[in-house]
Amino acid sequence: MRIFGVTIPDNKRIEISLTYVYGIGPTLSKKVLAAANVDIDKRAKELTADEILRVQNFIEKNFPVEGELRQVIKRNIGRLKELQAYRGIRHMRRLPVRWQRTRTNSRTVRGNIRKTAGSGKRKVDLK
Repeated sequence: MRIFGVTIPDNKRIEISLTYVYGIGPTLSKKVLAAANVDIDKRAKELTADEILRVQNFIEKNFPVEGELRQVIKRNIGRLKELQAYRGIRHMRRLPVRWQRTRTNSRTVRGNIRKTAGSGKRKVDLK
């Protein structure tokens, strides 16, 4: 089954399966299913075409998901960069944005570069 271009796993509960869509988490999934009158405990493969349509229509009308949400986020980051705001500058420099420390952490953002004395040890050849 596919919703918004995402393949939903059939054997999982629909509550969990919906979280595979970008922009829908566990809490939002429960709200959507309650509003669409779909049983939370049903498996994804047990849904009828009518139930799937109700869920899709409700999400489409009320929440940005997948490509639309990604575009909104990209626009927001671009706006911050254009304004030269602190967060925008951090995005441009590919540093942590939300006030995390960078002296010891942020290896994934900065790359795994270690500039301490013991980290670049040469391997000693055994005789």
